[in-house]
Amino acid sequence: MTIAANDEANLTKSFAGLRVLDFSTTIAGPHCTRMLADMGAEVIKIEQAEGETMRTRPPVRNGCSTVFGQLNVGKKSFVLDLKSPNAIEIVRRLVATADVLVENFRPGVMRRLKLDYGSLNELNPKLIYCSISGYGQTGPSAELPAYAPVIHAASGYEMAHLAYQPGRSRPDYCGIYHADVLTGVYAFGAISAALYQRHGTRKGQHIDVSMLESMLSLTLNELQWSQFEVKPSQRPLFGPVETADGYVMLAVASEKTFQSLTLVVGHPEWVSDPRFAKYSDRRDHWGDLMSGVEAWSRTLTTEKCLTALNGHGVPCSAYRTVAEALNDPQIVHRGALSEVRDGGGTFKVLNLPFRMSGTTVSAAKRMSTLGEHTVALLREAGLSEDEIAAFSGKPLAAELR
Repeated sequence: MTIAANDEANLTKSFAGLRVLDFSTTIAGPHCTRMLADMGAEVIKIEQAEGETMRTRPPVRNGCSTVFGQLNVGKKSFVLDLKSPNAIEIVRRLVATADVLVENFRPGVMRRLKLDYGSLNELNPKLIYCSISGYGQTGPSAELPAYAPVIHAASGYEMAHLAYQPGRSRPDYCGIYHADVLTGVYAFGAISAALYQRHGTRKGQHIDVSMLESMLSLTLNELQWSQFEVKPSQRPLFGPVETADGYVMLAVASEKTFQSLTLVVGHPEWVSDPRFAKYSDRRDHWGDLMSGVEAWSRTLTTEKCLTALNGHGVPCSAYRTVAEALNDPQIVHRGALSEVRDGGGTFKVLNLPFRMSGTTVSAAKRMSTLGEHTVALLREAGLSEDEIAAFSGKPLAAELR
């Protein structure tokens, strides 16, 4: 039976029954906890009265950001002023019932709040406490401010990328936050591993996730090249070729692929051409090879070029916008998108990029409003109805100062 054929109604959530306290903001931490929520965990997002900064990230409809929604759908919203001793006491009560805590403040902040791992481990020895930061919790760079573009530069990623751009010497700006998303995924994996380990040890632990090290993991070849002398030219055997109406990414990663390519472009003699006969030859004469391919591809539309290449098993793709990628029939077939409702209407978010035969893996259907679960969680924390009622009509954070 295929995964798609399974009866969704009879599937369960892998992390059902798990409680997560989410102190994280912006992208890396929320991406991690959104993954936990999709897998069934009860994620309690703790925010200030005005809400976290991503709530204003466009597009915003009726005061509701869909970017914030994409990162935080499926979580409960609990408004607290962490500068208040009363709020800290409420958090400490909730910690006793929690399985996981995720935070991405600058190192030292949670310690000053008396919400660091050492303090909370005494309350709940089974707590898995995950700290996400730019450079790690200790060391000479630990307290430096870090955002994804800064980490991209610090990790060597941007200069490694620049080395593949012929004729360019100035680094460009990447507005796609690889470091945040990647680090969030590593944090999710580490938390999952710690939960498995806890089954045997019955103890929690502190997880220290570094954005810098996460980004270094992307520069696989460059990490090794930096340690050993290699030929100056390490051009990969892939790249864009121009068509009559766009560009196609072409990968010539194997001997079979190269032979198939020569047939597609009508140059079977290239197989014995001294410039291209061997893998190393093709690397050294990549410009000549691509010029020959483009003499063929420029006469065809992108669609016809793809049809011909795919027909011979040559790995390729058109260069698409994200909007075009989301409309791919494969994305529809996989059910990769879920529709979410918030105060501004509906929007779509990406589900986790994996399917499981015995587990429901999907985003929740609606976004919590700011502070929606505050009263219920205050009640659970032991506040009396009179104490809770005293907050009515007033910002909770102000009352807790």
